[in-house]
Amino acid sequence: MNQVLKIKIPFLKKVFLITLVIFVFTFIEIYWAMGSLSERMSSGNPDSSFFDDAYLISLFTTFLLTIFCLFLTFIKNIYLKIAIELTGLVSVWFFWNYSFFVDRESSWSTYLFKEEILHTIALSFLPILVLSIVTEFILNYISKNYESK
Repeated sequence: MNQVLKIKIPFLKKVFLITLVIFVFTFIEIYWAMGSLSERMSSGNPDSSFFDDAYLISLFTTFLLTIFCLFLTFIKNIYLKIAIELTGLVSVWFFWNYSFFVDRESSWSTYLFKEEILHTIALSFLPILVLSIVTEFILNYISKNYESK
């Protein structure tokens, strides 16, 4: 019985820490990148606030990326694992930033698709760059300290 607890508790702690890190950094990234649009009304749901949208998207993203990161623990090549994690994280964050931009800015105006992408890149580049690198370092630290043996 004691052996079972020793195996499960570190795994649950690892899952909790990964979940917490992804949620916090996703929420910060959305506010940092798209915070300038926080006063604009949502075209999809005019009653929702920016905070509500950011919170719900962060929860959804946390669920998906936690499962994604846990599946990647089976990859033994650390460089491949980091590349896949970064690609997934950056892609998901950019997608949500694009969704925010379309919902709160371009749907009220006449943007072309290319302009939407360029504006989203301009708003997202620095937040995604900084926070994805920090998040990746923290996730690798958690993975190393709570490895399954």
